[in-house]
Amino acid sequence: MRLLQVTTQIKRYKNWDELPADETYLLKKARQAAQKSYSPYSNFKVGAAVLLQNGEVITGNNQENAAYPSGLCAERTAIFWANSQYPDVAITKLVITAFKNGETVPNPVAPCGSCRQVMIETETRFNTPIKTILDSSNEVWVIEKAGDLLPIFFNGKDLE
Repeated sequence: MRLLQVTTQIKRYKNWDELPADETYLLKKARQAAQKSYSPYSNFKVGAAVLLQNGEVITGNNQENAAYPSGLCAERTAIFWANSQYPDVAITKLVITAFKNGETVPNPVAPCGSCRQVMIETETRFNTPIKTILDSSNEVWVIEKAGDLLPIFFNGKDLE
């Protein structure tokens, strides 16, 4: 037997004022997007903002449906819209934030497995890391590439 150890580095900031200006801007856009979430069942509003390599900012939010799992997460909403409108432009940054009962959640909320897989596919497609920023009321986490969130993943090479 061999032991395989996988680690992830996360930069932790006490507040988002410590972030560079472009990331603070993205965080504000993600928070605005979260407020527009359609989440009448969970009242858990998630917002995402992506920065494209060409400077465009795309936002998305979670969209619930009474027939679970027919809804869609904020991250995939933003990524799919970005990829459909700018199919040849890489995503360089993704900010995710969440609100519960009108308040920013106290701890960073990480993307679900499906979102992580889509993030990995997008990184691989453009050969560009997606810096991921997770927001909360207590701290902000920064992960340098989506692959660090899902270090063992399925990709197109697995189909060969």
